[in-house]
Amino acid sequence: MPRLLAFQLLLLLSISSALALRLCSFNVRSFGEAKKENKNAMDVITKVIKRCDIILLMEIKDSNNMICPTLMERLNGEKLVSVKKSYLYHDYQAGDADVFSREPFVVWFQSPYTVVKDFVIVPLHTTPETSMKEIDELADVYWDVKRRWKTENFIFMGDFNAGCSYVPKKAWKNIRLRTDPEFVWLIGDQEDTTVKRSTSCAYDRIVLRGQEIISSIVPKSNSTFNFQKAYELTEEEALDVSDHFPVEFKLQSSRAFTNRKKSISPKKKKAHRS
Repeated sequence: MPRLLAFQLLLLLSISSALALRLCSFNVRSFGEAKKENKNAMDVITKVIKRCDIILLMEIKDSNNMICPTLMERLNGEKLVSVKKSYLYHDYQAGDADVFSREPFVVWFQSPYTVVKDFVIVPLHTTPETSMKEIDELADVYWDVKRRWKTENFIFMGDFNAGCSYVPKKAWKNIRLRTDPEFVWLIGDQEDTTVKRSTSCAYDRIVLRGQEIISSIVPKSNSTFNFQKAYELTEEEALDVSDHFPVEFKLQSSRAFTNRKKSISPKKKKAHRS
């Protein structure tokens, strides 16, 4: 059946992730047949995706269900996480209009090789004109998931359109995801997640909730990945890929955490024979 995929979570798990789990969010912009036939753009997209262990892809426009199978043919990996549960959030609260343009498809992952053993990803790609209300509504999604599942670790990520004219500074005081200090924003308002030199907007965001997952972040791993600079592209070549840069962060592996604990543990003194 023909369909428009608003976003897709891909598990792209590589051996290089033995020391950390990299989670990414990438609006690929109108990722359809024309882009699939653009070899240079596809090469860059594949490189970007290969860097990640879990990636949220947005704006996949695929009536024939060919994009994701094509990507998977280019990628090989090792399974480091598994899906525990999932559901499509239904925005039908009494007295509250349907806010989301694309209802979040919520996924609960198990992750045996990281310090945090499970986490929920809530993806969101807003419509620019309603982004303030949609971001605020993620607080309701959080409480809905909490009622359904016994879990404490949350990742909200995607193209929130959370910058420039779509979410002016004065609007943040009315957005619960910002006013509640339990939600920690990894991509700040000063970041530029756009490719064009003429714009500087922090549209794409990652927000965490849960002390365990917050304390499990690899220090300084939360960032915007500038693939134009990394792969030495012109602005035109980069825009053939997307008008957004991916955002990302890493979770510490349990092995690295264990090794670190061993390295800082005080050495036992040897007993001296008299």
